Parts: sequence; C-alpha cells; structure tokens
Amino acid sequence: MLEEVERWLAERSWSAADRPLDMLLAAKRASGTTVSVVLPALNEEPTVGTIVATIRRELMSDAVPLVDELVVIDSGSTDRTAEVAAAAGARVVHRDEVLPSLPALPGKGEVLWRSLLATTGDIVCFVDADLREFSADFVSGIVGPLLTDPGVHFVKAMYDRPLGEAVGQGGRVTELVARPLLNLHWPQLAGFVQPLGGEYAARRSLLEQLPFPVGYGVELGLLVDALHTVGLGALAQVDVGVRKHRHQDGRALGRMAAAIYRTAQLRLARGHLVRPALTQFERTSEGFVPRTYAVDTEERPPMAGIPEYAQRHAA
Repeated sequence: MLEEVERWLAERSWSAADRPLDMLLAAKRASGTTVSVVLPALNEEPTVGTIVATIRRELMSDAVPLVDELVVIDSGSTDRTAEVAAAAGARVVHRDEVLPSLPALPGKGEVLWRSLLATTGDIVCFVDADLREFSADFVSGIVGPLLTDPGVHFVKAMYDRPLGEAVGQGGRVTELVARPLLNLHWPQLAGFVQPLGGEYAARRSLLEQLPFPVGYGVELGLLVDALHTVGLGALAQVDVGVRKHRHQDGRALGRMAAAIYRTAQLRLARGHLVRPALTQFERTSEGFVPRTYAVDTEERPPMAGIPEYAQRHAA
C-alpha cells in the first residue's frame, strides 16, 4: 500500500461514533448547510418503509433536525414501493418526472443523476432502499464529516457484509473485480473498504461536476472521478457497522462486474472500447444455452451543464 494511502487511512477513516448527533447539529446550525437523503428504489416494498420511517423518526424530528429532505426516486416499481414510501413520510418522485425532456435510461446511476434535479440540499446522501435492520448511522455517519470538516467532499460508508450466515463474505463483485481494478490502476483508492457500497454522501458542488454512469458502474465511476476532481485528501470513509440486504444471483453479478469493468476501462482510455456485451450460459433441458446481455455504455454528463439545472440554481 502507498504511504499516502496509509496516512489517509489514519486521517480520513472514522467510526460513526466519532461524531455524536449533538456535534453534527451544532455544525449544521453554524454553517447553515442543508442535507438531502435520496433512496433510489425499484421494487423495494419490503424494506423501503422501514428505512424512511427510521430516518424520519431519528434524524428529522424537532429535537434532531439533521436531515432537511428525504426523497425516494422510484424507477418504475411494479409493487407498492411508492405507496409504502409515501406512507412512511418520504416525498416520492418517479424517475420519469425528473427532466422529462430527456427520455430515461434504465439503471441505478440514471436515478442518482436525476436526483440532483429533484433535491436541493447542499449535501446529498445516497442510501440503497433494500437494506434490512437499517440504522440511522448509515446517514448520520457519512454526513458527519461533511458537516464538521470543510476539507471533506465525498464520504463512503464502510461496513461488514455477511452473505447469509457467513460473516464477511458479501461484496463478491468488490473483491473479484473492483478491488483488483482499483489497486492496479488507482492505487490511491486502495484504502476504501467498500468502494462499490451504495451508501455515500457528497457535497452537491462536487456531484454536479461529475459524469454519472447510468448503470452498475456508477459507484466506481463517481469514486474515481471524485479522486481526480478533488484529490484523495477530500475523500473519506466511515464505519457504520453491518450492512444486510438482498443478494444478487451469480449471473446478475456477472452483468454487474462487466459494467464495472467497462466503467473502469473507459476512464483508463477514453478511446477504443471493448465489445460492450456479455454472454452468459444457462442450463436448460437442451443443454447450456447462451444469453447475451448489453453492458451499460451510456453516461450522463455533469449535471452542472444541464440547462434545466442551471436555470433552477439561477432562480
């Protein structure tokens, strides 16, 4: 590991307990900083309500007004995700209602990109909507450094990721794809425990400058681009405990890995792209049948260059 990264681990890796809520509230009052929490959601009816209710109860009360805005961006759920989220106290916005002049593309990154137009906070905090046994530390922990340290611009959550009952065996794409890529090509980012984690917070002033891969590559893309935009010293991570969520099957993980590799490849050389397709095999009664899937090849440009966004901030 680079000496620079060893120093970064000592100076920019914290625990959620390092910044109690009273410290965060005092910093928020002193700075006048506003905080938006965004939950991207697609068919998350079993979990989204509990997450919203926990944030409302523990971080949006008169006693603890840490979060100013809680928005669920629904990307086309066919279950009761939107209804459950609204009943729990979130403002629910459908992906297609944001920037309707630009047809939406499928993918999580698309939803996160559009959320910048649907929110107003100086700090934007992203939280996946499939978390079980959710703790408000997932929000307060990663927002904390941004409220208390003006030199921090981007914060990732770190946590244990069990796979069923197996401790520490989650995050298979992280270990097999993302971590090797980062260590080999962006060794300054080798200290991030969960580089692909869906819980992170950043200053709007940074996010609006970054391109957003529309699919699974969004977390790696934002992390790499944040490094190049503000430098390692402006990045941080916070331990928030244990993350439990539903897991993808092997073929879905393969498609995720291909998108992440493509995102990395695009940043390594903005020229020739490898073939943007992935063939997987499924056993049927007739033997192994090939299934070919397109790999995400679209990215949205920095939000700062979108006229509708510029007009809103000029108003």
